[in-house]
Amino acid sequence: MRIRTKRVAPAPPPASAEITSDGHGRTPEVKIRAFRIGFVGALGVLLAVMLGGILGELGTVILYVALALFLALGLDPIVSWLQRRGMPRWVAILIVFAGVIGIFAGLIATIVPIVVEQTTIVVENWDDIVTNFTNSDFVAWLNNLTGSGHAIEDAITSAGDWLADPENLGSLGGGILAVGVGIAGGFTGATIVLILTLYFLASLDSMKRYASRFVPASSRGAYRDVSEEITGSVGRYVIGQFGLGAINGVLSLIYLSIIGAPAPILLAFIAFLFSLVPLVGTLTGAVIISLVSFAASPETALAAAIYYLIYMQVEAYVLSPRIMSRAVAVPGALVVIAAVAGGTLGGVLGALVAIPVAASLIIIVEKVVFPRQDTV
Repeated sequence: MRIRTKRVAPAPPPASAEITSDGHGRTPEVKIRAFRIGFVGALGVLLAVMLGGILGELGTVILYVALALFLALGLDPIVSWLQRRGMPRWVAILIVFAGVIGIFAGLIATIVPIVVEQTTIVVENWDDIVTNFTNSDFVAWLNNLTGSGHAIEDAITSAGDWLADPENLGSLGGGILAVGVGIAGGFTGATIVLILTLYFLASLDSMKRYASRFVPASSRGAYRDVSEEITGSVGRYVIGQFGLGAINGVLSLIYLSIIGAPAPILLAFIAFLFSLVPLVGTLTGAVIISLVSFAASPETALAAAIYYLIYMQVEAYVLSPRIMSRAVAVPGALVVIAAVAGGTLGGVLGALVAIPVAASLIIIVEKVVFPRQDTV
């Protein structure tokens, strides 16, 4: 019996293969242009380095813009409140802006003469201040702790010898000049921030509408809702933080005036400024004010320290929850993480902006990410 086998034709070569003279296919060689790839990659690296350098040079400008936008978002709820009372927006902006400038101008006009007066008094009565400080009970207590009867006197003498050296005076003068330049730059920066804040506040609605054009038409409604919630949350946070600072400043002024602390208006302003920084601001201001109160007496410093220890508990458990619960809904652990991370990356401004940024991310997750995940 013969068994027939079926002959199978060989598979045709792929279309991309070349046909040789013997009929077999051959895969074409792939040419790797290493020079071109390396050159393009080097250009990309150079472009990235150049962009990084440009951003570094524009760091101050970016800081001004971010701070002005932050302040504009903080003032917008007040402007909107005046608008709901039937006032045109431009009139409401002028009133709010005039109020802000008036408050800061009043504070500066009040504090600068005090600083000048206290500095003049210290310079004119320096010898008496050193003598009284050397003979005070506090210095005697420190001498007993160090085991030497002249530790503080030796430190004061060393400081006087250092100041008597002309080279040290030259370096000190250069440092004072740098401080003066920094103060002048601060005033210039404050002016730029105020002007940008006015522009942002006037064009905030148009900026929101223009930003919505980048979103597809089918998603613009949801985008507007989320953006309004985010900007409202940031605005309420700024107002709440300023409210906490104002409470701390007013109470500090009253209490420091009662206990006889030196320059209570200046110290109250310090308490207000440091209260604007979340978490560590109130504690830092309290430490500075307590140390300055030593100029009056150790009892005054102790009274100030006890007051701020009590006030920080009241602020943490009574004032801050009542005020901030309406502004931002951020878990406590996330507040600490955001403030520390923001302070590490951006200093004081970073710590100030970190919490509303965290609140904005939570809003985006709850309003955008979770609904998409639930519909899948």
